[in-house]
Amino acid sequence: MAEQAPDRNAIAQVHITRLNLTDFRNYHALSLDLTPGAIVLTGENGAGKTNLLEAISLLSPGRGLRRATLGDIAREGSETGFAIHARLEGPFGECEIGTGTTGMHSGPDGAGRRLRINGEAARSADAMLEWVRVLWLTPAMDTLFTGSGSDRRRFLDRLVLAIDPAHGRRALDYEKAMRARNRLLSDGSHDQAWFDAIETQMAETGVAIAAARAEMVRLLAAMNERLPGDGPFPNARISLEGLIDSEMSRSAAVDVEEMFRRLLRDQRPRDRAAGRTLEGPHRSELVVRHIPKNMPAARCSTGEQKALLVGLILAHARLTGELSGSAPILLLDEISAHFDPDRRAALFSILEDLNCQAFMTGTEAGLFSALDGRARFFSVSGGTMKERS
Repeated sequence: MAEQAPDRNAIAQVHITRLNLTDFRNYHALSLDLTPGAIVLTGENGAGKTNLLEAISLLSPGRGLRRATLGDIAREGSETGFAIHARLEGPFGECEIGTGTTGMHSGPDGAGRRLRINGEAARSADAMLEWVRVLWLTPAMDTLFTGSGSDRRRFLDRLVLAIDPAHGRRALDYEKAMRARNRLLSDGSHDQAWFDAIETQMAETGVAIAAARAEMVRLLAAMNERLPGDGPFPNARISLEGLIDSEMSRSAAVDVEEMFRRLLRDQRPRDRAAGRTLEGPHRSELVVRHIPKNMPAARCSTGEQKALLVGLILAHARLTGELSGSAPILLLDEISAHFDPDRRAALFSILEDLNCQAFMTGTEAGLFSALDGRARFFSVSGGTMKERS
């Protein structure tokens, strides 16, 4: 018999109660009081709906839902950078998070923003995960199943990061070591000691990345077994294809590390000719199948792919809530445009069941009519917001 999903009330809600933006995108200054539950933002394209979601996405590690550089985020004409301040409520009581570039020089890699939590400078952006998890779905992700493998790896790594805060540091360490190895290759270096040291680090961090990804795949598979197979959003089966991933399924991690280290050493001539590292978790492929149709996601229709992606995000949100003990905040950009009224109503009911604060955008308020009396509606125009009575 399938395991029953836990009572949603057992999973605490973390929600933003106040959001302040300064010189963020097209917002000169915005102060918004918020409540738990669904929040709907409507307005014309370019009004600033997605900009507000992007600001909230920066309450998590990384470069936010647009992956923009810091210089692109500050409002045009701003000479002092941007600032985001959020007050949160959850099982921990109240928490205040402030981040931005106000009064500082921002680097091009998105790593230069300041972060303060409860008035104290944070050690790293990963510290935000102790207070809130933010997940998102945007129209740019609609090509996830047909786009590049790097997009799918990045998507999977964000799923991992939501439940494993150390994953971001592993990925950064691996990328740093791989860039150092690639420089040695490009420079024609044959310094074996340097190569050995770098490749040892790549083997350790690379296998740790592969193990964390494999665990996410396992957890999502277990979650799908518990969810109804005939729901409004189809379940997805995900798997990883790659040399390291294959070895992880049949060997101990310490043995895979040694295998990977030897492989890097033996493939130096080939990698030198290519000018880059050709094997490792940075080349793994995330494979997704539509379970009810037993079909690769890439071969499904556009509508089926959208529903499949939403189902995957919702399953991950449920998993995140169960493992962390508190529901994530969901950012769903233009979420209702491609769904019929019945599927939209089903989505809204699932969000309520998840007990999460969900921000949704759309060009027409009518797309969210099923939420009348159950959500707060805001009209967005030119960097200003007005609540609908």
